[in-house]
Amino acid sequence: MKRKGFLRSKTVREELHRKRAVAAVYFVLRALVILMMVLQIFNRNYENVFLCALTLVLFMMPAIVERRFRIDLPDTLEIIILLFIFATEILGEIRSYYTSFPGWDTVMHTLNGFLCAAVGFSLVDMLNRNERFSLSLSPVFQAIVAFCFSMTIGVLWEFFECAMDVFFLRDMQKDAILDVISTVALDPTGGNTPVIIRDIQDVIVVAGGKQIPLGLGGYLDVGIRDTMKDLFVNFIGATVFSFIGYFYLIGRGKGRFARRFIPQVLADMPEDGQVK
Repeated sequence: MKRKGFLRSKTVREELHRKRAVAAVYFVLRALVILMMVLQIFNRNYENVFLCALTLVLFMMPAIVERRFRIDLPDTLEIIILLFIFATEILGEIRSYYTSFPGWDTVMHTLNGFLCAAVGFSLVDMLNRNERFSLSLSPVFQAIVAFCFSMTIGVLWEFFECAMDVFFLRDMQKDAILDVISTVALDPTGGNTPVIIRDIQDVIVVAGGKQIPLGLGGYLDVGIRDTMKDLFVNFIGATVFSFIGYFYLIGRGKGRFARRFIPQVLADMPEDGQVK
C-alpha cells in the first residue's frame, strides 16, 4: 500500500512538473477563490460561499477527466477551461461582471460554444480511432457532430436559465431595454396583425393598485433577446472550433494551433508526452 501511494504521489509530481504553466494558473486561481470564500464567510453571504466551493470542485474536473479517461488535455485548453470557470463563477456571479460589463456574458457564451465544440469533437475523434467501436466518420461529419454537440449544450443551458427564472425568480436571462416592439397581443380585432409601437420612452407597471413608472427609457424585454444573443454567440464559437477541428483532421499531426485545443489519447501520445 505504501508503495502504491508513493507511486501515485510521484506520478502527480511528474504531471505537475510536466504541466508547469497549468499548475501555476491552477494554484493562483485556487488561492484567489479561497480568499474570496473567506471574505464571503465574513460577510455571511453563504450563497457565494457555495459558489466558491463549487468553483474549487470544478477546478479539479480537468485532472479527473484526464485520469478517468486516460487522455491528455493540451495545456492551452486546460488553462482556458480554468480561466473560464473563474471568469463565470467568481468574476461573473460574485463580482457582478455580468452587469458591470455588458459584453462579459457575450464573451463567456462565445467561449462556452468554442469549448463545448472542442469537447464534442474530442469525444467523437477518440471513438472514431478506437478499434472497439465500429464508428468511422469523415472529417466533415466529425465537425458537424462537434457543432451539434456544442449547440445542444447551449440550448440545455438556456433551458436551465429559464427554469431558474420561472421557479426561483433568479433573472439569469438578463432583460433588455427596447424602444420599439411589435406584437399581435395589441391587435384590436384579436387577429394576427402585429401592432408596432415606436419611440418607447418608459413603461408603467400596475401592481398592488399602484402605477409604478420603471424609468428605464424603454420597454422591458424579459429575457428573449438575451437568450437569442447567447445562442447566436454560442453558434459562432461552435462554428469556429468546428472549422479548426475539420482542418486538424485533414492534416492530422501537421497543425500546431489545432493541437493546442484537442485532447490526445495517452496511447497515441509521443514518448516525450508533449502536445506540440
